[in-house]
Amino acid sequence: MKTCVIGSLNMDLVAVADRFPKPGETVIGEDFATYPGGKGGNQAVALGRLGADVLMVGKIGSDLFGQQYLHNLRANGVSTDGVKIQEGVSTGIAVIEVDSTGENHIVVVPEANGMVDRAFIDEHWDIIKNRDIFLFQLEIPLDTVFYAVKKLKEAGKTIILDPAPAGELPDEIYKHIDYITPNESEIEVLTGIKIDEGSALKKAGRRLIEKGVKCVVAKVGSKGAYLISRNDFIHVPGFSVKAVDTTAAGDSFNAGLAFALARGDDILESIRFANAVGAISTTAKGAQSAMPSLNEVERLIIQQTR
Repeated sequence: MKTCVIGSLNMDLVAVADRFPKPGETVIGEDFATYPGGKGGNQAVALGRLGADVLMVGKIGSDLFGQQYLHNLRANGVSTDGVKIQEGVSTGIAVIEVDSTGENHIVVVPEANGMVDRAFIDEHWDIIKNRDIFLFQLEIPLDTVFYAVKKLKEAGKTIILDPAPAGELPDEIYKHIDYITPNESEIEVLTGIKIDEGSALKKAGRRLIEKGVKCVVAKVGSKGAYLISRNDFIHVPGFSVKAVDTTAAGDSFNAGLAFALARGDDILESIRFANAVGAISTTAKGAQSAMPSLNEVERLIIQQTR
């Protein structure tokens, strides 16, 4: 099956410090670098590195960052037929702080991403409709996400939605989603249920199922993920690695899920594969630069098979 990512393309500006500054405080950083990022681009590159047939659909600006991004996508096996250069604006930017434990704070400035509208989807429909499994996030306008998801679902496609950055969604969208992949904070925002124990996660997941989602895959960091459906509440354990930078771990997870589903794995096998992809992506600095190959993922799964 062929995959497609419709979403954001950002250049990440990453500063590393021992700890995050308090409000009004300045701390001295230890490192700085720029990396191609954005949840859409991250997912596309992760799929490309795994060897998937993947199309990216999104916008970049008419600046140096945009040209660098196009080169990076192509170098990682991603088709850029759905990427448009938006004249007169900059490529999206993400300013990222990373502390000594690998945790991060992120501020996103959408720029060209904010101009991915319904007309843009229609303009690229002929190439979009030839794909089978679609990945979405929430760093392009929500109206566009809703429009594309609905149109694709009506065409019989499989939809994976990563509801990040966290925000409330219209109830109408849920019935068009096959797999929704929130982390604990995101599922709290979507349902209003505080996730302080396993039973709360189960309740929150079932609430999304009641709204029409086919399947909830709830990410719980290094602990792995939970499959939540009408009849199932199953924990799929994570993998033990030394985390250096958790940036884009969720994006890598989603790409792993899409890749495994596209090759015909069942949902539990797909989640386990996604856990491995996400885990490896935390073992090096940056977003896309840390994403693994298929061989690396399969090696980790073999090493830590329980």
